[in-house]
Amino acid sequence: MRYYLTTAIAYANNKPGLHTLYEVIAADVIARWRRMGGDEVRFLTGTDEYSVNIAARALEEGLTPKAFVDKNVALFQESEALLSISPDRFIRTTDSDHARAAQEMVRRSYAAGDVYLGTYEGWYCPNEGFRAAGDVVQERGETICPNHPGVPLQWLKERNWFFRLSAYQARLEAWLSQDPSPVQPDYRRNEALGFVRQGLEDFSISREGASWGIPFPIRDDGSSALAPNGSGDPAAGTIYVWYDALINYLTGAGFPDEPNGAPWWPADLHIIGKDINRFHAVFWPAMLWSAGLEAPKRIWVHGWLLSSGERMSKSRGNFLDPSDFVRAFGSDGARYVALREVPFDRDAEVSWDSFVRRYNADLANDFGNLVNRTVSMANRYLGGARPDPRPAAESTLAARVADTRQAVATLDFATVPDAATGSWLSRAMPGDQALLETMLGTPMAQALEHLPLADEIQAALLGAEGPERSLLDTVIAYERGDINTLVDCTRVLLRRTGGRGSEGELGVVHRLDKDTSGVLVLARSAAVAGRLAEAFRSRDAHKTYWAVTVGVPQPHRGKID
Repeated sequence: MRYYLTTAIAYANNKPGLHTLYEVIAADVIARWRRMGGDEVRFLTGTDEYSVNIAARALEEGLTPKAFVDKNVALFQESEALLSISPDRFIRTTDSDHARAAQEMVRRSYAAGDVYLGTYEGWYCPNEGFRAAGDVVQERGETICPNHPGVPLQWLKERNWFFRLSAYQARLEAWLSQDPSPVQPDYRRNEALGFVRQGLEDFSISREGASWGIPFPIRDDGSSALAPNGSGDPAAGTIYVWYDALINYLTGAGFPDEPNGAPWWPADLHIIGKDINRFHAVFWPAMLWSAGLEAPKRIWVHGWLLSSGERMSKSRGNFLDPSDFVRAFGSDGARYVALREVPFDRDAEVSWDSFVRRYNADLANDFGNLVNRTVSMANRYLGGARPDPRPAAESTLAARVADTRQAVATLDFATVPDAATGSWLSRAMPGDQALLETMLGTPMAQALEHLPLADEIQAALLGAEGPERSLLDTVIAYERGDINTLVDCTRVLLRRTGGRGSEGELGVVHRLDKDTSGVLVLARSAAVAGRLAEAFRSRDAHKTYWAVTVGVPQPHRGKID
């Protein structure tokens, strides 16, 4: 089965914030989950690079617009790499195939009679575009864009091309009224439906006199405005935001080289923020129908990350830097807490402290204690041997798999860990870690499979009296850049030694318990574990060291004397 999902493309006027990449993390999780289920997945994200404001910012910095966006796009790609986000394509609206796609959409709508010349007069937000009278707010005597309060609005009057949105009112109302609705959650569908029922106005799809943009392909007389080399006629203007930005989803599907976007179109899922719901749930389907194409199958509208009641944004300066986030929590931890702490269907108040609390509660305490307790029981009751995992049919936790899949289907990421593990989290090894693995972005399940909870250990953990305090001191040793997931999942104390060439190349997670008599060393090889054991032995000669290799099909087991 093919599955095509996209995020909104981000405005490339600055470095990204966590609030911008939040939906991209979620999309990456969905893509990984679908791939694990055997689907052929295409995951698209990218940047929106044409606007009057970007051209002005570039001029302020003494750069060409293209050099300016190139610089900022590199920051987006760097941040996504830090968060282990791996799209199948990172699309840029300055890509040449995207220009061809946008121009073909204009031509198709013009041929359908849905594009006509007119005059626009009203407010214009340099960061977003034309704003209707009902889409601006008054604040301290000034008219502002609610989405970009720090950017002054401009009052414009110019001759533009318009799209006949009003012709699609009945069809849009019927489309949005389906059950289940293609726009979710339902209350976001209701918002779009309410907007449609108020009566639709046609909207502008071009800019007059703007040079930084995709050349508009049609002259006033209907002839082509494009030269053989693809350059445009300045008098024809440029394509305005929605016939540029929204078309990226089609470009990513192979349009117009594939006239209908086959085999990827229609998109299975668009993930967007609530501020652009109207444009995706109303404008976009009508534009597609006008061009003879199908509407997307599903649009999911998430809320905003709030700081002290205000939306996080670059213009407000109250955003979290992804680099700082990853530096503090690691890539896996950052992905996990972002999706666990923020509900995917509404706004959420977040702070640095709230993310730290979530990290400590879930990863350090719950999952960390889970791993520590499991290996402790294995050492105490099973002589340190690795027990075989139980068949799924015999596992109580296997019954939770359906709950996990339902949580993913409804994009309820905040409840996925509960669905995957239920109330067993602090008492048993989860039977299905697949979704948690995708949330973290690296193979947590592969690392944890070396420490499954057998019936004997489960009986001990769930016994009436319960086990005594752990006698094992858990130490996880890993080569830099390897099994970071397991480190994050068990993170109680992370210590990295300095230097290179010896133990300085290794990191250590060390649980500091008072009554410990042994140390479990997990590493990629017995040699690595042996080097660490030697280092520890010189300091704690009275302890016993157990070596288990991680990251290979079968762990090496053996006592290091």
